[in-house]
Amino acid sequence: MANEKEPRDLIDVTGGWLAGLRDWIDERFPMTEFWEKHVSQYYAPKNFNFWYFFGSIALLMLVNQILTGIFLAMNYKPDANEAFASVEYIMRDVNWGWLIRYMHSVGASLFFLVVYLHMFRGVMYGSYKKPRELLWIFGVLIYVTLMAEAFMGYLLPWGQMSYWGAQVIISLFGAIPWIGDGLAQWIRGDFNISDITLNRFFALHVVAVPLVLIGLVVFHLVALHEVGSNNPDGVEIKKNKDKDGIPLDGIPFHPYYTMKDIVGVTVFAAVFAGIVFFAPAMHGLFLEPANFEPANALKTPDDIHPLWYFGPFYAILRSIPNKLTGVVCMGGAIFLLFLLPWIDKNPVKSLRYRGMLYRRLVVVFGLTFALLGYIGMQLATPFWAQIGQRCAELYFLFFIISWVYSQPRTSKFLIQTFVVLIAVVTLIDLLDIVGWPPSLHELSAWKLGDNTLQAYSWLLPAIYCGVFLLVPAFWPRLNQPEQVPERVTH
Repeated sequence: MANEKEPRDLIDVTGGWLAGLRDWIDERFPMTEFWEKHVSQYYAPKNFNFWYFFGSIALLMLVNQILTGIFLAMNYKPDANEAFASVEYIMRDVNWGWLIRYMHSVGASLFFLVVYLHMFRGVMYGSYKKPRELLWIFGVLIYVTLMAEAFMGYLLPWGQMSYWGAQVIISLFGAIPWIGDGLAQWIRGDFNISDITLNRFFALHVVAVPLVLIGLVVFHLVALHEVGSNNPDGVEIKKNKDKDGIPLDGIPFHPYYTMKDIVGVTVFAAVFAGIVFFAPAMHGLFLEPANFEPANALKTPDDIHPLWYFGPFYAILRSIPNKLTGVVCMGGAIFLLFLLPWIDKNPVKSLRYRGMLYRRLVVVFGLTFALLGYIGMQLATPFWAQIGQRCAELYFLFFIISWVYSQPRTSKFLIQTFVVLIAVVTLIDLLDIVGWPPSLHELSAWKLGDNTLQAYSWLLPAIYCGVFLLVPAFWPRLNQPEQVPERVTH
């Protein structure tokens, strides 16, 4: 009896041929070791909340996109003369083709929604800070790769908005000095969007980019299990272990969080099914009406804009009059996400224990990003261009003020930062009003009455900087962090 092994799982308890099969595989492949290391004996903090559903849901949506994409590729024809008709064939003649297509198109939008919520949770709880910098970088790389995948897939239906949206986005590369035109032609494979462009985008969308995406997801998960999961308190559970080396504030991922995630996945699946069956186009948000017309190079749609998940960065691009500056700002808006671990080095990770003003700053950042997404979907009128520029300024100001808040600052430093930022915003306004770059004649001819909206909207970044820089300069206690507990709370 002393030599008998202690049962490890249900297979050991029941015995029989399953236990024998498991042991046979373990002798040749570390299946059980992998399961225990990454699932059943991987200890996660016991105070996860609903924000932690979105990581597993994002993985589910990746699987959905791959599987539905495989079935769509079986009937799709990457040919400029047949691509649109092949999509119609899938919708009308292929058994359950309409369902597979809607699961793929709706899945793309919900995938981005889940990723945005997952990233916002990381910002709230400081999941980008030491020792999770590389974990965050892999996550942002996944996001950038996902945007590339979505952009290439957007062209494949070969509808009006697909064609002209790709035309606009690829033309942005032409703004790069010296190499822009050659680069844009290299991406298209032709002088214009053509059959060659469609073929190469199909190959990249179906094969190359998904392989990169899957690899990055694997690296993301490996990095996560190496450093451990963060939690709403921002406390490292590995610092408090029992005599067996098990975190006192951790519980096995399986069965506790696998069961919890099943609940989240079930609710999400119900929402997903409701959209697929009752509102797959989401009133033009997921599938634009213009994309139900075949691509026509001689007919430009009244309004060209990307799908909603590109909206925030498209709004930044469109709100800046100079094309090259707009491209640089759009790229900079994404690049700043990579630098966030070094911008915000405040030792307090979680939003729960940061100062009151920083908590408000993060909320305003989330609202600003959502408003930029809305603006990116609107007509390119002077009003929305102006509001978009102000929201773009608030987007960049978030990173600057996060750096300011990363360590204690004197009142003098905060006031000086306020003055510098207001001066920069005013200079940007001046360049916008008189042109890029300005001439002396334009400067002398400018009148306030000609730019009333711009003058009033200037108050938006001014108030923003005043609240988050001047207020803590005079009332420092409003941004004092709270005491972080040594162990997680329930």
